[in-house]
Amino acid sequence: MKVFIQSVNFNADSDLLKYVETKVQGLSKFHNKIIDAEVFLKVQNTSDKENKISEVKINIPGSELIVKKETKSFEEGISICMDSLKRQLKKSKEKLRDSMSI
Repeated sequence: MKVFIQSVNFNADSDLLKYVETKVQGLSKFHNKIIDAEVFLKVQNTSDKENKISEVKINIPGSELIVKKETKSFEEGISICMDSLKRQLKKSKEKLRDSMSI
């Protein structure tokens, strides 16, 4: 699976990029037909502590899954996004399995 990572309004360090890449690659355990993933890491210029936006888009045949979270750190945001995407991928795979068995 290809993972595209874009950082907006800041330069992401290599540790953060590796962390994101590892987490996103882990999703392939839950769905074997993931085409690619796009990750957008954005910093909002606000006084709020929760100004880090993590957005992950997963492309699978027939649809795309998008999750967007606003948190204090990108690691926390990516972790929450991955939990949500795991649930969505499992649900998508079950729907695919159900439609094939009919």
